[in-house]
Amino acid sequence: MSILLFVMLGVFIFMMFRRNKKTQQQQAELQSKFAPGVEVMTSFGLFGRIVDIDEAENKVTLELSPGNLATVHRQAVTKVVEPAADPAADPAGQPSDAASPVVPDDASSLTTTEAGSTAVGTETPEETLKRLNDEGKKDS
Repeated sequence: MSILLFVMLGVFIFMMFRRNKKTQQQQAELQSKFAPGVEVMTSFGLFGRIVDIDEAENKVTLELSPGNLATVHRQAVTKVVEPAADPAADPAGQPSDAASPVVPDDASSLTTTEAGSTAVGTETPEETLKRLNDEGKKDS
């Protein structure tokens, strides 16, 4: 009976060391992927792009949004975010022209003239004030 107890204790210790080694390997693999420009997620759910890595201090500087930087401990970065695959892309990875809508370079399609109204560009500031004041009187 005591032999069985020692065997079970040995298996338990073996499994514990094996799990720790596997976790260390995964952490080392993740740390090797760190480089400036890589999209990552922290352990507290913050997404950002690595800007700088300080090996001596174990700090990573993340750009959360343009101009907003955050410095976190290196171990707080727990996941490298892979870019999502574009469903409209062809197998070569290029977006297909048939599925993507045509977007104009300017806002000309947004300023259509309605029947009975003047275009915004031809209206003087005095006319705009008069029109807005007249619209306010109609609502009340």
